[in-house]
Amino acid sequence: MKPKLIFDIHLDLAWNAIEFNRDQRWSQERLRRRELGQTDNPGRARSTVCFPEMRRGQVGLCVATQLARYVPYFGRLPGFASPEQAWAETQGQLAWYREMEFAGELVQIRNRAQLDAHLQRWTGAPAASAAVPPPIGYILSLEGADSMVTLKHLERSYADGLRALGPVHYGPGIYGHGTDDEGPLTARGHDLLREMERLGIILDATHLCDESFWDVMHRFSGRVWASHSNCRTLANWNRQFNDDQIKELVRRGAVIGMALDAIMMVHGWAHHRSKPQDFGLKLEKICEHIDHICQLAGSAQHVSIGTDLDGGYGTEQTPMDVDSIADVANLGGLLAARGYQPAEIEGIFHGNAVRFLREAWA
Repeated sequence: MKPKLIFDIHLDLAWNAIEFNRDQRWSQERLRRRELGQTDNPGRARSTVCFPEMRRGQVGLCVATQLARYVPYFGRLPGFASPEQAWAETQGQLAWYREMEFAGELVQIRNRAQLDAHLQRWTGAPAASAAVPPPIGYILSLEGADSMVTLKHLERSYADGLRALGPVHYGPGIYGHGTDDEGPLTARGHDLLREMERLGIILDATHLCDESFWDVMHRFSGRVWASHSNCRTLANWNRQFNDDQIKELVRRGAVIGMALDAIMMVHGWAHHRSKPQDFGLKLEKICEHIDHICQLAGSAQHVSIGTDLDGGYGTEQTPMDVDSIADVANLGGLLAARGYQPAEIEGIFHGNAVRFLREAWA
């Protein structure tokens, strides 16, 4: 079945535009040709996301990120030397989103009324048949809070449309501990949670290490989702959620976005060494992650799409049958073959995340 709409709840659009110098208005072929011979990242000339491909696949709504990490003097991860520099980077990314709005490519979604109007625009007159393609809707999210110099900066970001935030990314951060690290949130992290609750910002549990995850769950009473995370039982890395964490997210009414990064889909992936062909990896594999969450939850209401495509990688690290974000639409047939009903599939494609936002923004 072809989806009416796909809502991808995690795409690094601005980061790709600025850090990888990709004009997201270009065709996929043009983007790839421009990067032939570039060797700074394995994903060069292998991109999967651009506005034409999003429209071709009916990806008419997304959660689009800002991303910039602070790294102290002896830190080993890439990042900025001060939170102020990280803040400036996120503001450059925000400027790109504003330019794409001015160009008619994007429209920012900040509240329930805007969400409902955008859904009507896309499902009432499909983008593929419209004389003038409608803009792609985006909800602004921050991946890792290191760029929040003070809590006043969070308030400023909320005024600019920030509606979701993940406190950490990889390793240690100002506000807590992320992937491949250990420890609870810091004291500043606890202050951040209180301010997020006051403003009504959704907390993204993705990238929280186990201790920080449970610290958040015990302290934060606002809405929680996980924008791009899979199941640890099927991909044994702390980046994924174990079953107890999935059950807690379900209890909190969260949706979990299924990511198409190969390292998050299978056991034993060796970063920068493994290839999808080594595992015979195809899109079907993500159905196993979907099944696992649905079995734990007792329904299909807590699964969403959060591809993380072009999240620092390209087709060298995606399922073999995913050459473009438009290929996500093929999940419909795969899920139907497993017995999922049309309403459940539409829920996974967009309905579950839309319901979550309507409740959060009521």
